Amino acid sequence: MNILNVSSLNEQIKTLLESSFSRVLVEGELSRITFHNSGHIYFTLKDANSTLKAVMFRGNASKLKFALKEGLKVILDGAITLYKPRGEYQINCFSIEPAGHGALALAYEQLKQKLSSQGYFEPSIKKQLPKFPKKIALVTSATGAALQDMLRVANSRYRALEIDIYDVLVQGESAASSIANAIIVSDTKEYDFIIIGRGGGSIEDLWAFNEEIVADAIFRASTPIISAVGHEIDWLISDFVSDLRAPTPSAAMEMALPDSNELYQTLDSIASQYTQLMTQKIESSKQELTYMYNLYSTHSIERKLEQKMQEVKIFKDSFSHAMTSRFNVAQNQVLNLQKMLESNHPKFKSKKGFAQISQASKVIDISSLNVGDEFMAQSDEVSISAKVIKKENII
Repeated sequence: MNILNVSSLNEQIKTLLESSFSRVLVEGELSRITFHNSGHIYFTLKDANSTLKAVMFRGNASKLKFALKEGLKVILDGAITLYKPRGEYQINCFSIEPAGHGALALAYEQLKQKLSSQGYFEPSIKKQLPKFPKKIALVTSATGAALQDMLRVANSRYRALEIDIYDVLVQGESAASSIANAIIVSDTKEYDFIIIGRGGGSIEDLWAFNEEIVADAIFRASTPIISAVGHEIDWLISDFVSDLRAPTPSAAMEMALPDSNELYQTLDSIASQYTQLMTQKIESSKQELTYMYNLYSTHSIERKLEQKMQEVKIFKDSFSHAMTSRFNVAQNQVLNLQKMLESNHPKFKSKKGFAQISQASKVIDISSLNVGDEFMAQSDEVSISAKVIKKENII
């Protein structure tokens, strides 16, 4: 089997398609129209079940007699081509003619302009949703996949929530009045907010949310309302009037409900920060208290009194020691004088047969006397004047 590269395969498909569908007439509704700077027009042609990409190049686009608008039903005359770089097939339009009047798209634009002029879309009147709702209402089909998506998200994100379901028709002739009545009733129940919505579908399937009766009910409600209809590319009148537009029903729950896991992590973080902050605060206060205590202890009256008492004690001990020392010195001096007195006073020196020898009132040694010297011999009771007659050395 021959192995082809991508370009070769796309080329073969392009040849097959363009030879098989060289001229086709297709009826559908215009959607996602883009007017390129080059003059080319890119858009999607769709019906209730399928879409087809289309392009009208500048030469043919310049021949259009009317403006292409979203929702307009048309009949395309063109050929099927393959855009090789992306491997996508599209219809190359030679001409476009209106099919009917594009009633739904025209009605949508007319109502949008009317409500806008009446202030229904003003940002200043949008109500804020509570961060931590306790009770909400869901206005949707009880059998639709959208409800299950919303309940699944709510159960995974925020279980501390009471949810009431208002089962309504979400498409068909009676759907608009069913939705409007549910909004009016639920608005009296003091919910934190109300979600109205359904899953994706054609413009006809979603049309109930483009009805004026629904827009009026949303506008007059005192409860915040979230519009969650269809897919992200679908914009309904209810989206413009409501307080918050969500691209899908499940996204509405994600936007309106807090995430419990995030809350737990946030609480843990706050607790850790609080613990750290308190620890730092306590440590700082402890250091400050210690500093103040030391400062107080250093400069307090008690401390000063203690210092003065210590100084008095030191002075007292020093004075007592000095006085004792001086007393001892004086006492020793007295003792020494007393001893000297005793040693020099005749009263204490005299013994039987002994006398004190003096000359000119000075005690002298007897050996210093010479023959002929006069002297005094004195005892305790008698003083005698004498003269040396003879002197002999005994030894």
